[in-house]
Amino acid sequence: MIQIFNLRLVTLSLVLVLLGVAAYGFAAANTVPDSGAGDGSGNITGYTVSNISYTLDSNDPTKINAVTFNLSAAPSVLKPNVVKIKLVSSSNTWYTCTTNSTNSPYAYSCNTTAPQATVQAADQLRVVAAQ
Repeated sequence: MIQIFNLRLVTLSLVLVLLGVAAYGFAAANTVPDSGAGDGSGNITGYTVSNISYTLDSNDPTKINAVTFNLSAAPSVLKPNVVKIKLVSSSNTWYTCTTNSTNSPYAYSCNTTAPQATVQAADQLRVVAAQ
């Protein structure tokens, strides 16, 4: 009887050891890709706005249909991804500007018809540009 008990105990112990080794083998096989973390800073430089032009509606010159201008940047500064303008200081209306230029100065055009900008209401040209 003791011999059967010892055989069962040895068998059970062997099975538990094998399961432990297998579990360790699966855990040891995990791979984690490289990752990074860091902290740094850089200067925020602005752009220079020039050659500003307002396109008035040909049928109603009290309406501004578009604003065009150039944005210049230092050689190390990338072309902005987002450029928007605001014409009325008390308004929350921002107009999106687009360009096909690939080199500085970048020629931007901003459609100001939705909502329609007017000469009377316009009291500023605020340009926001960001990479």
